[in-house]
Amino acid sequence: MSVKSYIESNKDRFLEELKELLRIPSVSADNQYKGDVLRAAEKVKDFLLQAGADKAQLYPTPGHPIVYGEQLIDPALPTVLVYGHYDVQPADPLNLWDSPPFEPVIKDGKIFARGASDDKGQMFMHIKALETLNREGKLPCNLKFLIEGEEEVGSNNLEQFLKDQKALLKADIILVSDTGILSNENPSITTGLRGLSYLEIEVTGPSRDLHSGMYGGAVANPIQILAQMITSLKDENNHITIPGFYDNVQEASAEERQRMSEAPFDLEAYKASLKLKEVAGEKGYSTLERVSIRPSLDVNGIWGGYTGEGAKTVLPSKAFAKLSMRLVPNQSSEKITQLFTDHFKRIAPASVEVIVKPHHGGEPALTSLTSDGYKAAEKAFSTVWNKRPIPMREGGSIPIVSLFKKELGLDTVLLGFGLHSDAIHSPNENYHLFNFFMGIETICEFHKQYVALKK
Repeated sequence: MSVKSYIESNKDRFLEELKELLRIPSVSADNQYKGDVLRAAEKVKDFLLQAGADKAQLYPTPGHPIVYGEQLIDPALPTVLVYGHYDVQPADPLNLWDSPPFEPVIKDGKIFARGASDDKGQMFMHIKALETLNREGKLPCNLKFLIEGEEEVGSNNLEQFLKDQKALLKADIILVSDTGILSNENPSITTGLRGLSYLEIEVTGPSRDLHSGMYGGAVANPIQILAQMITSLKDENNHITIPGFYDNVQEASAEERQRMSEAPFDLEAYKASLKLKEVAGEKGYSTLERVSIRPSLDVNGIWGGYTGEGAKTVLPSKAFAKLSMRLVPNQSSEKITQLFTDHFKRIAPASVEVIVKPHHGGEPALTSLTSDGYKAAEKAFSTVWNKRPIPMREGGSIPIVSLFKKELGLDTVLLGFGLHSDAIHSPNENYHLFNFFMGIETICEFHKQYVALKK
């Protein structure tokens, strides 16, 4: 029996087992679900063992446990480390769900439940791929599994686990299915993630709020000063003006930009969906490029003075803003944070004092189109879907990818199968059954292709 035939003949059982996992409300953010999170971890361990893993066990952390499993068939063969998470977002607001979030329902070719796509459904594909390859006697490589229970709350205990368990986690590459594709008609592979520097700014003028009639025109207004300083951070071409900001930016190759341009994108539909008359961004780049291969700077919030009902003629003592910068490969969040801080303090007039408070950050990540990992993923998609996938970079950040590189020295392949319509983190989260089953088959093919490339 072929891999495809095995999956086809076991579809109903695969779905029933997935439902078992989805029924467990493993909400990591809420301590009242701590017992359920543990139950989900135990269930993942059991499924790994049932799929043929030689070993599967729970590793306690100060938070929720990490599930580790492995099947090692030959030390001479490559080892793929699969990462995923079994915790889920809270289901609130419950009144917006068409069916209870932890009672899985199948309709319209989708399975609806919290965690269906993010990430239980996608993580479970890897366990079923392990089972399929084992049952068919076609497991081509060593497999290790690292499934955590704190991804939705920041993976606070993952870094220490990686530091402590480097020998256990030794592998050749990391495989993650926690991303998506453009569409089922146009499959894609996420090849890049932007990093992040998030800051809070405090600008202080006078020692107290002042009467704007008595002092207006004679004392600097922190809100106006802050607005002027923020405005100066970009020029007329929306190019960021912080000295040194672009020094280490890795430019996308002409080949990658050409491949990315093959992605179907309707600019007019994009504008209409956001009720925009026109888009904006750095001159010389398309909309898709602006949100993927180029760094950005955005104000996330700004406040100060009186904002309540009615009028209060106040000249405020303080003004505040929160700001994020998305970073591209070769940019360091630590360096960019320092460059911003130095520049922002330097351009502040003597009439105010400026404090810049770093909040958090993350490093960008990039998968080379010439790497064995990307080539294996591309061949797997081409074989199973009969379509060559489009390489796409994501505008957001997945900090664990840079963490894996830092602590384990391993590159990550983001082989996700979700769709924009999956409503992750929202009511009525769902995952297409087509993608679930095709994902299992594609993962099986990835392992085969990766081994072939490593010979």
